[in-house]
Order: sequence, then C-alpha cells, then structure tokens
Amino acid sequence: MQLVVFDLDYTIWSPEMYQIDGPPKLMPIDDFVGKQKRKSRSSPRQIPSGATTIYKNNIVTDRRGTPITLFDGASHALSEINKLKKDYPLQAAISSRTDEPSWAYQCMKWMVISDGTPLSNCFNQNLIEISYADKARHFESLNRKTGIAFEDMCFFDNEYWNVQSVSQLGVKCFHTPDGMTRDAWEEALREYGMD
Repeated sequence: MQLVVFDLDYTIWSPEMYQIDGPPKLMPIDDFVGKQKRKSRSSPRQIPSGATTIYKNNIVTDRRGTPITLFDGASHALSEINKLKKDYPLQAAISSRTDEPSWAYQCMKWMVISDGTPLSNCFNQNLIEISYADKARHFESLNRKTGIAFEDMCFFDNEYWNVQSVSQLGVKCFHTPDGMTRDAWEEALREYGMD
C-alpha cells in the first residue's frame, strides 16, 4: 500500500455537503449547546465526537447549527497514516464527487483528526480529485501524478458503484456504507501485510 484514497461525503464526514443548509461555518461550542437548549426542553446534547477544529471551543456546523463531524474510523486511519509515513512510502489522497467543493475545502481546513493534524494537512494538495467524473478517472489522474501502480492503491467509499468502478482498475477497494470504520482500516492493513 502506497496510496490511500478516501471519498469525503459520508466516508470521512457526515452529513454530506448536499445535506447541509448553506456553507459550513464555525460555531462556538457554547452557542451550539445554547441552541440545543432552546430547541428542546430535554437536557442539551453532548458535543458530537469528531467535531474538533483548529479553533479551540468551536465546531463546524451549517447555518442551522447541524454539526459536521468526522467519522472515528477516518480520523483513526488518517492518524495511523501520519505515523506510518515514517516507515513506509505512504501518501493519502481524496477522490470525491461532492456537490459543493468549496464547502468541502473549508471543512478540510477547519476540521482536525485525532492526532491534532488539520484534515487539509493529511493530503498532498496535488492529490485531491474533486469532480463529477467517474472515480476511475480520478484514479487514472492519481496514477499519472504519482506513478503509483493501481495495485498499490486502496480506496474507501460509501457508494458501492464507485467501489465497483475503481476496483476494475486493480485498486483494492473497501465499501464503507456507514462511513469509514476502524475495521475497514484494519482490513486494508491486513490486505497489504501491514498489520
């Protein structure tokens, strides 16, 4: 495994960009908890896990206060990749067909994975493929840019048809219908003998 590629919407984070109301924004945690109190007579919800940002005491939400959060498995896998880079020639990339690329870039800039690294710093900016093209085209572009063979790439995506398309190139693909999980990451490590 030399290149680990992730989808964004509902693989790295939730909700998907098309599901949020307006562009993402930073919201102070106190305001988020306060909004929850006003909406309901029940006790306020906890700050969702995976909501850490580069700005202390803020989370990323849409304009209605819906939090945008990283899946635990995505945060874990990216933190592991950061550690593994010391011993392996390993890179991380994005293959996304998100409806709102500028919103996705803003989320990547603000959100932080479990080791404290901003999400945007986990990826070489040249290896972010965001377009409506078939994801197999994204992988052909990543192959040209990196020189990494398809069989040395792995891909995590919540949409099965993307997994089917990309796997035809020889990429090892992992279907993550409920978002990126630690189990999916561990399975990829086993596939490549890196466990």
